[in-house]
Amino acid sequence: MNTIITIAREYGSGGRIIAHKLAEQLGYEFYDEELIEMAANKMGFSEEYVKENEEQKNFSFLSNFYSIPGELPVSDQIFIAESNAIREAAEKSNCIIVGRCADYVLKDHPRCLNIFVHAPIEERARRVFEVYDEDAPNIQAHIQKVDKRRASYYNYMTQQKWGQAENYDLCINSSLGIDLTVMMIKAAVEEFEKKDLEE
Repeated sequence: MNTIITIAREYGSGGRIIAHKLAEQLGYEFYDEELIEMAANKMGFSEEYVKENEEQKNFSFLSNFYSIPGELPVSDQIFIAESNAIREAAEKSNCIIVGRCADYVLKDHPRCLNIFVHAPIEERARRVFEVYDEDAPNIQAHIQKVDKRRASYYNYMTQQKWGQAENYDLCINSSLGIDLTVMMIKAAVEEFEKKDLEE
């Protein structure tokens, strides 16, 4: 059975970069926005539409007003399509999946290691400014807004609390450094795989 690593992360913590580097070092498949393409293809929506409306707890009033009676809100349809894409990816090969409630979607998978990457907001603000060159005075407010949206969506879809340690196998502070964080997670994955083989 394939080994699956899910990585949830605070905005600006470098979680996506860490996941990508980890995938390269382990030789695992990497899934992030690839899941948007998979979900869009299944739903017959454009990738832009799915990307714009994923992680939305409540769809707009007008969208709900014009939706077909008895039909799930589009946000729920996207969640279901992405969940199916996550399960499909997990069936194919060893892989790392970023975000999208993957830890919850794969909660019954026997070889799934769930990780949450976090960092102090000052550290995240610095990284966001360096990577995205966002307006410095607004960075922390923007970070908090993104985190609030992620938490709201996760909590709504899973009935669990986003970022709460008990929902993950490993919570790690990326202010230790990206490369060191990758190295530590890689060591945890290798021990996880070794334990599974021993059993």
